Amino acid sequence: MDMSSIGKNIRKKRLAKSWKQEVLANKVEVTVTYIGMIERGEKVPKLETLIRIINALGVTSDEILEGVINRGYEVRMSEYMDKIGRLPKEEQNRIFDILDVMLEHRGRNQP
Repeated sequence: MDMSSIGKNIRKKRLAKSWKQEVLANKVEVTVTYIGMIERGEKVPKLETLIRIINALGVTSDEILEGVINRGYEVRMSEYMDKIGRLPKEEQNRIFDILDVMLEHRGRNQP
């Protein structure tokens, strides 16, 4: 199990808010060094700290645990569907055509 994805997801969500590590550290009441260690995958936060990080970022635990728990893929698919849903219909159809081809190709290469 690759726990470093927790830190990567935290970093991604922090950057999406254009926050420096200092901002998150202040909101969570930990050191900047500790946030850096978490984001680099050197440390896994205790549950209490993880909850404070999730609340500070205003995200769900599924978003942060994506890649560690199986439901993370459902979150990822949901994010893709949201992004695709905001595209013009022509672009949506193009993406769905590409997926159809890829899935058809994958099906033919199955043992």
